[in-house]
Amino acid sequence: MSTSTSESTEALSPVTSSADDVGLWDAIRESLRGSHRDYTEGSVSRAIVLLAIPMVLEMVMESVFAVCDVFFVSKLGASAVASVGLTESWLTIVYALAMGLAIAATAIVARRTGERDREGAARSAMQAILLGLAIAAILGVLGGTLAPRALHLMGAAPDVLAIGSTYARIMLGGNITIVMLFLINAIFRGAGDAAIAMRVLWLANGINIVLGPCLIFGLGPFPRLGVAGAAVATNIGRGTGALFAATRLFRGSSRIEIHRRHVRVDFGVLGRMLRLGWSASVQLLIGIGSWIALIRILSTYGSNALAGYTIGIRMVIFALLPSQGIANAAATMVGQALGARNPERAARAVRLAGMYNMVVLGGVGVLLMVFASSIARFFTTDPAVVPHATNCLRIVATGFAFYGWGMVFGQAFNGAGDTWTPTWLNLVVFWLWEVPLGYFLAKHAGMGPRGVYVAIAAAFSTYAVAAGVLFARGGWRGRVV
Repeated sequence: MSTSTSESTEALSPVTSSADDVGLWDAIRESLRGSHRDYTEGSVSRAIVLLAIPMVLEMVMESVFAVCDVFFVSKLGASAVASVGLTESWLTIVYALAMGLAIAATAIVARRTGERDREGAARSAMQAILLGLAIAAILGVLGGTLAPRALHLMGAAPDVLAIGSTYARIMLGGNITIVMLFLINAIFRGAGDAAIAMRVLWLANGINIVLGPCLIFGLGPFPRLGVAGAAVATNIGRGTGALFAATRLFRGSSRIEIHRRHVRVDFGVLGRMLRLGWSASVQLLIGIGSWIALIRILSTYGSNALAGYTIGIRMVIFALLPSQGIANAAATMVGQALGARNPERAARAVRLAGMYNMVVLGGVGVLLMVFASSIARFFTTDPAVVPHATNCLRIVATGFAFYGWGMVFGQAFNGAGDTWTPTWLNLVVFWLWEVPLGYFLAKHAGMGPRGVYVAIAAAFSTYAVAAGVLFARGGWRGRVV
């Protein structure tokens, strides 16, 4: 059978093409329990399914929390929602650094796992944690001290500044919960322990969802903290999840086990982690930084436009994050396959994951376009905010099918340790194309906020096409991590 025919067969029957021919429900149960399979051997499509199911469910909970959080905060008014949106524009820097280090951890741990080097995987994981703690401490001091000034720089109106300063201090000052949660879960994913990462995030965000309205509105014995209550709940939830994850990592109840002998600085491993983490963070800072520039453009149209954009983008995140789970599965497959010296298996995994993601995300995009107005009204009845949220959803969702592929390609490069290719892609696509296009359409073409949304959809599509061309060239195959 030819390679292309084999791939088509696997794509059509993703859970029944392996030698141990079993059904979909058996695969789901195995993935949720935590599969002990070797992902460097056997059916590629089955491996993707076993990794992707818990990763998708992990991201579903993250996206549910993002929507629930803004739903409760929206009851406090447009200024409260705007304060969350502006704070998160700065939190994206924290996310970029945390996710950059997480990308490095996943790539290195996956490579060592594919090489069957458990000791090397554990050493790499410990260096990532030490580096993450140092970064979080520095960001916490800067963020907690400079939070009000950061909001002012983003164009916050006086009412937004008054409401959001405490929220910003808590979120930026307590960033260690974000960094550790992202990082330890990335270690589990690199080792192939996707089910543990899923449980950790469900615990963390389950606490967030339950505790959030209690602290925002002062339900029962809880104090009424307003928008600051959302920040307190988030830090408690994520902190609890990070502690639970750490216990699984240090107690030896996962594929990767950290012991006392690993708790020391290993400058060789730390150097590799820094190089990969730095370039991955730059990659994400470039990409996420473009969102800050877009928010700065939108802030000139007032709190209503900003609130509508915040609601719309939260729903976009709700849709995109589960698909990120499929992309993360591809990254793990690529890293482990390269560790096992089987680049063809890595390429096949990316092609199959890309097809799955395109179908899933394209369908979700259609639903968002059709029900955009109803979704917006679920979050707010403010007639000045609803049109902005509706336009954001409808326009941005048009790029979803393309971005399904783009997400997989980007994570495939990262999983291979080739973090600079997506870095340059982000620079060209988002800063030299998306931001100038958004500014031109909004300010000079008379489209206002809608011009920004058109630019986002155009960038999604451009990224996918460019990433596909570069992936096909195959430079990622020879990366050493």
